[in-house]
Amino acid sequence: MEANAMKKILIAECKQEVSTFNPHLSGYDDFAVRRGAELVRYHRTVRNEIAGALSVLETQPDLELVPTYSAFFITSGGTLATPAWRQIAAEFLASVRAAPPVDGVYFCMHGAMATEEECDPEGYLLAETRKILGDAIPIVVSLDLHGILTDRMLEHSNAVVAYHTYPHVDFFETGQRAARLLLRLVAGEVNPVTAKVAIPALVRGDELITATGRFGHSIAQAQSLEKNSQALSAGIFIGNPFTDVPALQTYSFAVTDNDPAGAAIAARELAEGFWANHELMQVPLVSLEEMARIAMATTTGTVALVDAADATSSGASGDSNAVLRQLLTASYRGSTLLPIVDAPAVQQAFRAGVGATIHTTLGGTLDPRRFQPLSIKATVRQLSDGRFRSESFGEQWFAGPTAVLESDNFTIIASSRAVNLYDRSFFLAHGRNPRHFDAVVVKSPHCQPHMYADWCVRLVNVDAPGSSSANLRSLGHTRCPRPIFPLDSDVKFTPTATLFQRTQNSISAKANS
Repeated sequence: MEANAMKKILIAECKQEVSTFNPHLSGYDDFAVRRGAELVRYHRTVRNEIAGALSVLETQPDLELVPTYSAFFITSGGTLATPAWRQIAAEFLASVRAAPPVDGVYFCMHGAMATEEECDPEGYLLAETRKILGDAIPIVVSLDLHGILTDRMLEHSNAVVAYHTYPHVDFFETGQRAARLLLRLVAGEVNPVTAKVAIPALVRGDELITATGRFGHSIAQAQSLEKNSQALSAGIFIGNPFTDVPALQTYSFAVTDNDPAGAAIAARELAEGFWANHELMQVPLVSLEEMARIAMATTTGTVALVDAADATSSGASGDSNAVLRQLLTASYRGSTLLPIVDAPAVQQAFRAGVGATIHTTLGGTLDPRRFQPLSIKATVRQLSDGRFRSESFGEQWFAGPTAVLESDNFTIIASSRAVNLYDRSFFLAHGRNPRHFDAVVVKSPHCQPHMYADWCVRLVNVDAPGSSSANLRSLGHTRCPRPIFPLDSDVKFTPTATLFQRTQNSISAKANS
């Protein structure tokens, strides 16, 4: 095939999940930024969405890839500061402007970003991209099912594809699904129409585990729609309850090939099935005092103390010392492993050196309203630069300078910055296997079962303070739609579908049904 017949596909990425209840703002250095060929080289080494898309696109002999820009969050965090957002947005859009004419676009996004000045960053980037590339270029976006599916996202893209698993294990497959759909769009084989239903619910809990919970039934329904070619894409966005923005709620969606009625029916049915189970999608929590009693009563095996209120992968600050403080108050003597973010303590450990004893404080450096510094005496056992790859998907993670501290029966791995904790990578990278401890503090609502659930004798969901607490009423939402479950009582729901389609005259059409 002649060179001028080659189709060009632009690839770009902008991803972060934030908690707007975390007072510590995210900054530009909380992102790994890659440009051009570097973007492709990195993503070939991991099992994420862009890697999945590459596995499809690079098999097409008549395609040329145009990788432009990637701003990938090193960890989730608080609201993105205005200077950082403006720099990322400017760099992202400049890379799109600098690209040669293209025939299609794949954007990898999250859906739960928020900045000080923009509540829908993904929608903004899509709208500005449309101004640059025009209305005729097909755009497919992959999103996390914890994303918030705004109207603006759908108005300026041709179709969206969402994860189908929680805990998330289908990053790679989601990218593949997005790439295959984009190829059909570029070939002119399909004309997508999307139906979206807004569901007034914020949900958490074990029922969201797609392999075992009620939410899995809804996802299986969406997967069946795709498998049976009733939909080009389908799913449910449960949102990130900690990203308090005007569009925050749950959404079902279905994308069909020019079948508005079919899309609306499918999206409504998905919404109705989800709503039937929504009241079960909450977390039974135990108090800090009860947590300590359970830990002390557990004499064999490892107990996981789940402090999801400080889940860095959900946007929390990571500097909670609430569980440690309570265990000390209760005089718990079991060997305990726990993570914490505390840059000043790490700096002190580096100054002292391995083997030294330091008197320091832990916690409360980023979210001082919730956490007061806790004084401890500890021995410095290990120092590192905090660079490692995750055991889950091989991503490069950067915890910053990190210190392993031992204080009596407590082993504390303190990092300078927050890092994702949805697997055991942070512990294992610093030579500490959770299996070798009586208790481990897990700062993630859910991990893949083999990480903890399959072998811990008990998982204790703790009602601790934090900016990603499953005790949603404690957070103080002010911007999301109301009434909404569980913030309000007796919430009513009538499924109504809104339709989005890039029409022949390149205008995004909407209608309610």
